[in-house]
Formats: sequence, structure tokens, C-alpha cells
Amino acid sequence: MQNTQEASWSELLSGRNGLRSLALAGGVAVHAINVYVATTILPSVVEDIGGLEYYAWNTTLFVVASILGSALSPQVLEKLGLRHSFLISLLFFAIGTTLCAVAPSMPFLLFARTVQGLGGGLLLGLSYSSIRLVFDERLWPRVMALVSSMWGVATLSGPAIGGIFAQMGQWRLAFWSVLPCAALLAVLVWTQLRDARAPETRKSGSTLGKVLLLTASVLVMSAGSLSTSWMINLAGVLGGAILVYLMARADRQSTSRLFPQGTYSISTALGSLYAGIGLVSVAVATEIFIPYFLQIIHHMSPLKAGYLTALMSGGWTLGSIASSSRSLKTGDRLIIAGPVLSGVSLAALGVFIPWVGLSEGTDYSWALYLSLLGVGLGIGLAWPHLLTRVFHSAPKGQENIASAAITTLQLFTMALGAALAGIITTASGFVDPGGVQGARQSAQALLWLFALAPLLAAFLSGPARRVRPTT
Repeated sequence: MQNTQEASWSELLSGRNGLRSLALAGGVAVHAINVYVATTILPSVVEDIGGLEYYAWNTTLFVVASILGSALSPQVLEKLGLRHSFLISLLFFAIGTTLCAVAPSMPFLLFARTVQGLGGGLLLGLSYSSIRLVFDERLWPRVMALVSSMWGVATLSGPAIGGIFAQMGQWRLAFWSVLPCAALLAVLVWTQLRDARAPETRKSGSTLGKVLLLTASVLVMSAGSLSTSWMINLAGVLGGAILVYLMARADRQSTSRLFPQGTYSISTALGSLYAGIGLVSVAVATEIFIPYFLQIIHHMSPLKAGYLTALMSGGWTLGSIASSSRSLKTGDRLIIAGPVLSGVSLAALGVFIPWVGLSEGTDYSWALYLSLLGVGLGIGLAWPHLLTRVFHSAPKGQENIASAAITTLQLFTMALGAALAGIITTASGFVDPGGVQGARQSAQALLWLFALAPLLAAFLSGPARRVRPTT
């Protein structure tokens, strides 16, 4: 067998390999671009059809449905085969996107986003899990890098698509514009992917109940955000926490685990690593509200607000690239320094975003831009070291479970972050009194409270920093 080092980009991107890789990368790209399009246009959406109190629900329901779709993708692949699984996923995504484009009200849009998220989650899961079915093993690292890079492409293109249509007053066209990409992807899938089937596995079916408990916990917390009563808010948080506890207890006693042994104790390396991954992912949920705050408080255009928000994702990418080849000792430092930088940057945003003076011609805009970049940069600096240490910390025989759990955990904590953000902003005036005053109050409360999440990740990182490769 040829060594993986002999696989080249030209081999992957030429001929039929190029079309196949485009099909798999396209599955992630369609989903990721849609995430940034929706985030950018959401302020225009609520201005048109109302539903400000459901602002965070747009992301919560989409991500929750994505978790379900991603969890179901192995089963779908087993039953339907590769080609038909992709086509069914694209059908769900296209139906959801079409319903988003014609939504007459916020409840209708939330239903549409749920359907869209289910299709997007299926596409996300299938794009990664089908790599081994489509390509020779020596090409896998290149394909994985290509597919993962689509999030970077989405960071550049999503805010542009959403911002341009929002500035034109045609936010619905932003959703319509995604459909031709989905149609082109369907043609690629039909012509280039053989209808291979994944080997049967019991894991996907046996963990579905626990995934449902996780998603239910997020929905219960989100329900608490619909009231300004702190008692109802607290009841939502407690209800969600109870469901997470029940999931963890069931997982610890299960033979087919969702998370590997050692996950549920922060004194273990795995528990510390997963806590770090989850807490920094929670912090990223603030980007849901950033475009709204920038447009309402500082009167920025949708396009500018979208791209400034994308600085967070851009910083994540830059940080990951800069730190990925660092030594083990440097990695130890970055696991602390990265989350601290992210937490300090969020706290700084809690000062700069509510500051009306920034939109009155002052020279301090650079501080706002650096703070946005710093949030993502801090996460990116720690991210590669957290992920690679998960592989070294997994119990023998549970390496695949440990790596698959990263995606589940990241999606869950992003949805959880959106739910908690909804509770915090509602309680601090986002809807009542609303407007500029409500946006300033809720921005300060949200950003200062969420700054604690990455700081806590740094505090709990002791066992994670003691991980050393066994080979």
C-alpha cells in the first residue's frame, strides 16, 4: 500500500476525484454558508415579520435539528446507501430553505429552520462519514482538510450573500440564492457518487435516545427564554440540567456509549478536555446577537455587521493555523492563554458594543475590531491542542467514540449557548424595553456573563495539560 504522504492535492482535485471531493465538500459548504447567511439577515427578518422574542430560537432550533440529523446520518447511510442518503438530505434542506424564503411569520420560520437544520445536519454527518467509502485511504487526510476548510469559505461568502440582500431589503432572496447551490450539488451526487452502503453498526441506533435527551434539554432551556420572569428562566435552566444529568447517567451505564469513559469527571483528562471544548463553544454563541447589536446600537449596514461578526470565525481559523504545529510545552500554555484571551475579548466587547460613542465618529473602532478578532483567535489557539489530546486520552478501544463525540459536544454546546443567550438577553431588556436601550443592556449582560465560560475552561484545564502522547 502506498504511503499517505504520496497523496497529492493534484490527484485529489483532478478528474473524477475532483468531482467527488467537490460533492462531499459541497455538503458541508451548503450547510455552513447557510449558517452565516441566516445570522447576517436575522435583524432584517425580525424587522419585517416580527418575533424579536424568538431571536435566539432561530439558531437553537436549527442547531438542535442539526444534532439529530448528524446523529441519524449513520443509520440513513446504512439503510439507503450513499447516493440516496445525500439526495434525501438535500431534499429536506431544500424544502426547509424554501419554507424559510416564503415564511409569513416567525413561528412559520422557526418550523422551516428546523426542517432546514435536519437536512443540514444529515449533510454534515454524511460528508464526513462517507469519506472512507468514496476515496482510497491514502487520500483521507487531504479530503478531510478540504471538507473542513469549507467553514472558512462560508466565513467569507455567507456574510456577503446575507448582507447584500439584507441591504437591498430582500432578505428572502438570500434563502432563494442557496437553492441553486443545493440543486447543483444534487446533480454532482447523482452523477459522481456510487450508491455504496456503510457497514452496519449498532452504535447509531443505540445512542439516539441519549441524543434526544440532549436536544430536549436545550429546548426546555429555550422555553424558559420566552418569559421575562426570572423564576421561569430558572425553571428552564434547571429542567434542562436535569435532562442532561439523566443522559449522562444513562450513558455511564450503557454498553454503547455516546461519550467515552472518563467524560463525566473534570478530574480526568477527558473530562477536562471535553469541558474546555464545550465551554469555548458556548462562548461562540454570542455571535448570534452581534449583527443585531451592531446594526441597532451603531447603525451599521447588514453587510458591515455581518463581516465584523465573521472576524470571530476568522480569528478562530488564524489561531488554529498558527498554533497547530506548536510543541507540546507550548500547547500546555496555549490551553490556558487561548481561553483567557477569548474571555478578556468578550469582556471588552461588553464595554465597546454598548458604547454609543463608538458610532459617533470616534477613533476607537479599532478596539471593537480587535476584540471581535480576539474572541475567535483565543479559541483557535487552544483548539488543535484540545482536540489532539482527546485522541491520546481516550480509553483503549473507545478512540472512535471519543473522536465522534467531539462533533456531538460542539453542536450541543453551541445550541445550549444559544438557549442561555436567549434567557440572558430576554431577562436584561432585549425585548422589553427593546430598541437601542434594550440592545445596550442585553449586550452588556450577555457578553460579560459569557466571558466567564472560556475563563472557566482555562481554570479547569489542569488534567488536560498533563496529557502526554503514549507514542
